[in-house]
Amino acid sequence: MDTSQIRRSDHTASPPQQAFFDTLLSRQSYWPLAAPAPSGTELALIFDAAMRAPDHGALRPWRFVLIRDDARADFGDVLVDIAARRDPATPRAEHEHRRQLAYTAPLVIVIAAAPSADSRIPESEQLLAVGAAAMNMLNAIHALGYGGFWATGADAYDANLRAALDFEPSERVLGFLFVGTPRSREHPVVRPPHSIYVREWLGRASV
Repeated sequence: MDTSQIRRSDHTASPPQQAFFDTLLSRQSYWPLAAPAPSGTELALIFDAAMRAPDHGALRPWRFVLIRDDARADFGDVLVDIAARRDPATPRAEHEHRRQLAYTAPLVIVIAAAPSADSRIPESEQLLAVGAAAMNMLNAIHALGYGGFWATGADAYDANLRAALDFEPSERVLGFLFVGTPRSREHPVVRPPHSIYVREWLGRASV
């Protein structure tokens, strides 16, 4: 089915609405990122945006940890430590390059979930709420003129990292938001047309 022409109303976007969509549709990931990073009232706005994510059961399952300034040195130590523990057969010196990950952005926000096992809400929905909160944060970061990059991988899922960052055993790290100022905004990412991923169901008669 051709869905390239989605039915639309006759409503014309007002200038504020158009500005909103121009911002939303220009978001992309940037890596690496330089100073400055958001701080103060800007960070408050970013986390307030996270609080607006859909959250079945109002469980607030998200947890965020900020890593910045001198703490990045300790974070680099942690990254080397956990890599060495995962791969003890490899000399520690060969893991030293991982330390630089802590310095690829002036701010790292650790994204974690605190799923409630006692809730009637499935854990999958609680994790989706955390993902929605993270996406709200990325959009807020972009709207404020900064860049963000969501990274996951073995470090995020390592129990030793969770312990090093003082998370509870029941909490799960889902990734890191690296946040700062893009060094260049050239070469915007071209996205595929949405019609590839959208179809319309016309009821049982269409089967």
